[in-house]
Amino acid sequence: MAKILVVYCSMSGNTKVAAEAVAEGARTSGAEVLVKCCAEAGPEDLTACDAVALGSYDAFSYIGGGLKDFFDRCFYPTQGAVTDKPYVAFITHGGGGRAIESLQSIAASFKLKCIAEPVLAKGLPDQAAVADLQTLGAKLAAAATAG
Repeated sequence: MAKILVVYCSMSGNTKVAAEAVAEGARTSGAEVLVKCCAEAGPEDLTACDAVALGSYDAFSYIGGGLKDFFDRCFYPTQGAVTDKPYVAFITHGGGGRAIESLQSIAASFKLKCIAEPVLAKGLPDQAAVADLQTLGAKLAAAATAG
């Protein structure tokens, strides 16, 4: 069974809702899913999973500080151990969504492999966004199983 890690940072709760939708999509596809906010997640979680979903709110066109902190704490301890690990990304935003660029740039530094287009949800994910997020989770589970 594929092990999926969903790591997110949320201030208003919107990104937490998005993270749970991604997790639901992965679970429905048969994966074992661990959902953690950034402060609770560490390098051992990143190395132990088969694939990872990364989520943040848009903070002035950058990822939230919690996700940046997660990346900072994990970079050196996971170097070489996460190369080509499948990942997906999701962002909640109030109208911009440009934080996805910083998330993708940092994921590239880790040499993670993006397996699907990111989901950008404006505000609290509506029914259509939740469906897109669930599909994103299912795609990640499929990639983790195939890998």
